[in-house]
Amino acid sequence: MSRYLERKFRAVTSFQRRIGNPILTRLPQQTLLETTGRKSGLPRRTPIGGRRIGKEFWFVSEYGDKSQYVRNIQAHSRVRVRIKGRWHVGTAHPVPQDDARARLRTLPLLNSAVVRTVGTNLLTVRVDLLD
Repeated sequence: MSRYLERKFRAVTSFQRRIGNPILTRLPQQTLLETTGRKSGLPRRTPIGGRRIGKEFWFVSEYGDKSQYVRNIQAHSRVRVRIKGRWHVGTAHPVPQDDARARLRTLPLLNSAVVRTVGTNLLTVRVDLLD
């Protein structure tokens, strides 16, 4: 990764960790992804933007397998997703063969614009919902 992209990654993730995520996780209608920490075993909640299509929930990670929640998914694929205030259990799958930029065009506009702007290694993730 270039020095510019590394600095961008550090700046964005630092902002998300310290300011953005603590505020967004408190909003009742914010979509959240809950993974299990691969080291701690504790629940980890991350605000995301995506869309439910039938029994699947689709979203795009802006940093691919460098994102902590993607690493957690790779270790423990069982997740929960809060959609419109309701929790759903599912199994998450990174989908590297999917065209993440094309996928963003099908997802909520504001979140997609942010992911495109700050992202450096886009990765589509599909959650197969069990309920």
